[in-house]
Amino acid sequence: MKINDPAVLAEVEAAFAAYEKALTTNDVETLDRLFRNAPETLRYGVGENLYGYAEIAAFRAGRSPAGLMRMLERTWITTYGDDFATANTLFRRESMPGKVGRQSQSWVRFPEGWRVVAAHVSIIPE
Repeated sequence: MKINDPAVLAEVEAAFAAYEKALTTNDVETLDRLFRNAPETLRYGVGENLYGYAEIAAFRAGRSPAGLMRMLERTWITTYGDDFATANTLFRRESMPGKVGRQSQSWVRFPEGWRVVAAHVSIIPE
């Protein structure tokens, strides 16, 4: 199995960057597009457990656009073969001093492109 094939890695890095831009600008349409529209898609958030694309989209639609900017650290993207990848990053927000956020995503390549099929966000003390 190929791990971190440069061409595949570049594709996932671009998808991750598009996700990050959409997240920090509250581009809900792009965020919705980057999650797999399927009942198996899962997102565990800081204060919510979302099962299925419909719950994730409803959460995004109702989320406040305030305070979304953040700084990423130690972003770690790994591809496995041509169609699966993981993306993990630490993040910090000015609004949460003394704490660090953690985000992990599983990405799968489908005919429509790279999509998140599972995600987890948590915040811990520094």
